[in-house]
Amino acid sequence: MDALRKQASKLREQVAKQQQAVIKQFGGTGYDSSDVMVIDEVEMHRHQQLDKLYRSTRSGRDFQKEVVKAAEAFTAIGYKHIETGIKLSEDCCRYGAENINDNVLAKAASIYGDARKHVEKEQEDFNKLLSSQVLDPLRAMIAGPPLEDARHLAQRYSRMRQEAEAQAAEVSRRQVRVREAPTPENVAKLHAAEAKMQEQKANMAVLGKEASAALAAVEAQQQRLTFQRLVSMVEGEKTYHLRIAAILGEVEAEMVVEKQRKDSAPPIISSENGTEKTTYFLAEVSPSGWSEGECRGKAGWFPSTFVEKRQKIPTSDIAGEVY
Repeated sequence: MDALRKQASKLREQVAKQQQAVIKQFGGTGYDSSDVMVIDEVEMHRHQQLDKLYRSTRSGRDFQKEVVKAAEAFTAIGYKHIETGIKLSEDCCRYGAENINDNVLAKAASIYGDARKHVEKEQEDFNKLLSSQVLDPLRAMIAGPPLEDARHLAQRYSRMRQEAEAQAAEVSRRQVRVREAPTPENVAKLHAAEAKMQEQKANMAVLGKEASAALAAVEAQQQRLTFQRLVSMVEGEKTYHLRIAAILGEVEAEMVVEKQRKDSAPPIISSENGTEKTTYFLAEVSPSGWSEGECRGKAGWFPSTFVEKRQKIPTSDIAGEVY
């Protein structure tokens, strides 16, 4: 009978050792979220809280990395945009300068070339904003000591928890031996195992509170900082597009005005003294230096200094004759 008891005790010890080996193998890195053995209800609650915080901070860090990756891509595209825009600006200005008296296209090219410089300046400012307001703060937090320190505390708690689970198994074995053979030696070993177990539980409680507080602080900082950086990125991008739209709106207006001015320019004739004057059909001459009349089928007020002679106005647009 004693031989059977000893064999059964050895078998239980082997099974317990195998269980602990499996726990260490699959829970040795990172935070161990297994619930193989729960020491008590308080420890169970602490363990679940740490597991939740560990997962949350890891998810927050991963999201921050994705935002950084996107901002880096925006910046790289922005620099390529600046390079291409500057080249286009130079080409437009060159064409406008070389064909200044040619046609309306040359004037439009000059206008757009000048404006393009302002567009690229806005792009450069947006790149600087992404770097200072988004990339730098997020990179600093991702690799910062608070997150790493908090995660190390959680990992230490996880290892201590595994040790406590192994010690709890040892206490159970000692209790079985005492029941089988309540010798003074077995009783002393049981008391020593229980004392060690109590010490580990106390250390776990202290470390668990410290790790929970550290992870909770990091989680709150992650949420707050990431939200602020997202808002900064949205505001910066909004301002960038509004300014670009304003610049391009002015360019478009200047181009349209230039085209209309070119289309409405009066025909040029040579006067007797060799200077060039413009022919208008006049209805009224104002002392202010403007003359009302018609040119190329359009009625309106025209500068009197460009008038060479007065002619009869067609009755289709302006009634009466003025000489």
